Amino acid sequence: MAGILLAGFGGQGILFAGKQLIVAGMKNGKEVSWLPSYGPEMRGGTCNCSVNIDDEPIGSPLVTTPDILLAMNKPSYDKFVSKVAAGGTVVYDSSLVTPDEIRADIKSCGVPATKLANENGFPKLANCIMLGKLMKETGLFDGDYFRESLRAASPKAKPELGEMNAKAFAIGYEYED
Repeated sequence: MAGILLAGFGGQGILFAGKQLIVAGMKNGKEVSWLPSYGPEMRGGTCNCSVNIDDEPIGSPLVTTPDILLAMNKPSYDKFVSKVAAGGTVVYDSSLVTPDEIRADIKSCGVPATKLANENGFPKLANCIMLGKLMKETGLFDGDYFRESLRAASPKAKPELGEMNAKAFAIGYEYED
């Protein structure tokens, strides 16, 4: 179904976003894998994770030729865009990424996630905005299904976090560039 690479700086919620994808996949009866990778600096350092969602068993958790790239910063975009499979999709945070060139053989979608998150009072939820745009552009999961999965991921003691995640997701899902 999909090999997905999510990449950005530590602290941008890359690992959380990857986990939400695999939870939605598991709930949907899919085979999933999640493999995080981050530098020793953690917050502010580089961070990425490989996510596989498939109908068949997954042979390797590492995504080397992603079908989908979610890039939340320029260094990540520059490092991984050349590895995206022909016919794949790249969703990038256009607040932080200005592509030097756009490949003609992939679908490329920018959303100013960091700017939108700040403008809407969700400064730490650019990742959820990016997930909204990713779902809209790829159809990986139904938007309503994924929004509910994201809402359900919040701790029972803090349901307001789920509501904020769902609202941020909707901003990205509804964004038109």
